[in-house]
Amino acid sequence: MAGKITSLRFQKRTPDRVNVYLDGGFAFGLPAIEAARLRVGQELSDADIERLQALDAIQKAYDRAVRFLSPRPRSEAEVRRRLAKAGIDATVIDAVVARLTGQGYLDDAEFARFWVENRQRFRPKGGRALRQELRQKGLAAPVIEAAIADVDPMAAAYAAAQVKASRLAHLIQDDPAAFRRKLSAFLMRRGFNYEIVAEVVTRLVEELAEIDSE
Repeated sequence: MAGKITSLRFQKRTPDRVNVYLDGGFAFGLPAIEAARLRVGQELSDADIERLQALDAIQKAYDRAVRFLSPRPRSEAEVRRRLAKAGIDATVIDAVVARLTGQGYLDDAEFARFWVENRQRFRPKGGRALRQELRQKGLAAPVIEAAIADVDPMAAAYAAAQVKASRLAHLIQDDPAAFRRKLSAFLMRRGFNYEIVAEVVTRLVEELAEIDSE
């Protein structure tokens, strides 16, 4: 495939990429930043072409990873799985992960904190559920434990229970046992342990009873 560069043309649909032509025929595409180092008339060896194509493969995978990261932070394992699913070579994935990590786009400890804070703000969960979710994200145990260390399980359970209790409030008078049962089951599914669930449910029952008696 070695040959002389006869033309360098920007791609119409992706102007940040350049088509490289060798000996009058299309050979491969490159990011414009890499193509800027080439010139018409330059001779490329097989080794040159292999190096350029390797750089292109890494850039394409990097761009794919950045798009995946754009909606929200991700764990390293999530990015690796996403790229592997796209059929990208493991050595390319390693290079992309190293680049993203060096740029601060990948940080499992920061991701774990983000995940836990987001959960506690919008969908409070207990330690058991949080651990399970973070394990599914491919995080190491020490990273998980550090992220959930500051979570107050009682406060989280109470916050979660308040929202659910408002939807079950009609049962307080009609069927208090059903209220307790449904609220307890909800909190258990959210990963809170039995002792915390029992205390929070009792507290809410008492608070709602006081409101009704006013």
